[in-house]
Order: sequence, then structure tokens, then C-alpha cells
Amino acid sequence: MEMDPEQYAVSRAVVRMHAGVLALVCAILGGASLFAMTLWLVIKGGPRVGQHLGLLSQYFYGYTVTWKGSIIGLVYGAVTGGIVGWLIGSVYNGVVWLRQR
Repeated sequence: MEMDPEQYAVSRAVVRMHAGVLALVCAILGGASLFAMTLWLVIKGGPRVGQHLGLLSQYFYGYTVTWKGSIIGLVYGAVTGGIVGWLIGSVYNGVVWLRQR
């Protein structure tokens, strides 16, 4: 299939994404987000603190909406964010490779 020059230029301009860098960024965002959300609810207090966020304990063993749980959530959020970021970067690179082939 023949591409016109404009389409070809756009296709060549698409750059491969560094999956490792995207994984690192997503790990930092995921860990920091879960850490901050947990601490916010702990500081806010109340009779039933973070019952919805506490449901993450079904997936993240040891996680609770407590001070200790915020550290555990930081680790789990970073690992989960890193895996998701790496998968997104890898799929994106695969699509770019197929398109440029």
C-alpha cells in the first residue's frame, strides 16, 4: 500500500516509547497516589475510615487504611503502576513496530 508523503512523514515521526521509563513514571505516580489517599483518609478520621479504599486489601495482602497501610500501599501502588506502565509501553511499541513494518 502506497502512502502519500504527508502520511509517511507522520508515520516516521512516531517514536518508540521507552517502556522502562514509562514504567518508572507510572510506578512513582501509582505509589505516591495510593500513599497520599491513604494518609488523607487516616488524617481525616471518622467512624468508618476509608471503607471503600480498604477494599484494596482484597487484592493487596496486608494493606489497610492506617499509617502502616500507607507504606504498604506505597509499595503495592508502585509495583502495580510499574507493571501497568511497562505493559502500556510495550503494547504501544508493538503497534508502532507493526505500523512501520
